[in-house]
Amino acid sequence: MNNFAFWSRFIAGRAARLAVLLVAVSVFLFWLVCHSPIDPVQAYVGADMLRVSPEQRELIAARWGLNDPPPVRFARWAAALLQGDLGTSLIFRRPVAEVIRERFLASLALMGTAWLISGLLGFALGVWAGYRRGSAVDRAIKWYCLTLAATPAFWLGLLLMMVFSVWLQLTPIGLAAPPGQLAAQVTLGERLHHLLLPALTLSIVGVANIALHTRQKLLEVMESDYWLFALARGERGFALLRRHGLRNIALPAISLQFAQFSELFGGSILAEQIFSYPGLGQATVQAGLRGDVPLLLGIALFSALFVYAGNLAADILYALVDPRLKAVRA
Repeated sequence: MNNFAFWSRFIAGRAARLAVLLVAVSVFLFWLVCHSPIDPVQAYVGADMLRVSPEQRELIAARWGLNDPPPVRFARWAAALLQGDLGTSLIFRRPVAEVIRERFLASLALMGTAWLISGLLGFALGVWAGYRRGSAVDRAIKWYCLTLAATPAFWLGLLLMMVFSVWLQLTPIGLAAPPGQLAAQVTLGERLHHLLLPALTLSIVGVANIALHTRQKLLEVMESDYWLFALARGERGFALLRRHGLRNIALPAISLQFAQFSELFGGSILAEQIFSYPGLGQATVQAGLRGDVPLLLGIALFSALFVYAGNLAADILYALVDPRLKAVRA
């Protein structure tokens, strides 16, 4: 099968899967909303609930179509969704798509930095531990990773904040920029300074899975016949590791790294809430606590798309790095 036919079938298959996923997520989310104890009218009115008469509540419910049967409401919501209309956020009083775009751009710097650091550092530590198995270095890295794997992100964030922000006063306590300063006046250095602790929190937690997985895969390679044959031919050191080790453990590490998009998104929710970082994670918490149903639905759909994009990127890299997999995935 030539490249064009393979990529055509690949793209068509992934597009069909994405469509099925979004439909299933949409139906499930709407079902949850219909059975949720959240009152959309009360969430919209907020503190003015006591000053709103029952007649006004009915008018608001009728304006939004809340008195219609669930299938009718779902059909209306799905029709607007297909046109790119996710509704209006009850908290921000702005279109949901605009809120998600603005908040995601803020979260992208945080998640991208943490994702890159955790992947590179985790892969390096896993290779080092596997190549030096049984040594003090191997035991130290395993202890470090196993400890991190059982460490909640919010607890680690609070600990880092206490040490670096309160005791040492080296980093700001929170936010994405100095308080009271206009966005146009914030320098790149100030943004990086505020980004440091949240990104460090996500990076440290994300290192564990990559390092432990990479270490195990390298140990399997080192017990293989071709590794022993290379040793018998006199290959040693980094040249042996590069030719027969790194190539064989790169694909599993890439797959696991992109599969961690869901964990990265979940971790960013906790980190942004702890550090008051104005990203998509903090908006998710605010929408949940204040009953902003349109924003919750929009973020849930976007997160499903975000996680699927990570898995899709892993599949594409698989096919590019190892062309032999085209025959299997075609």
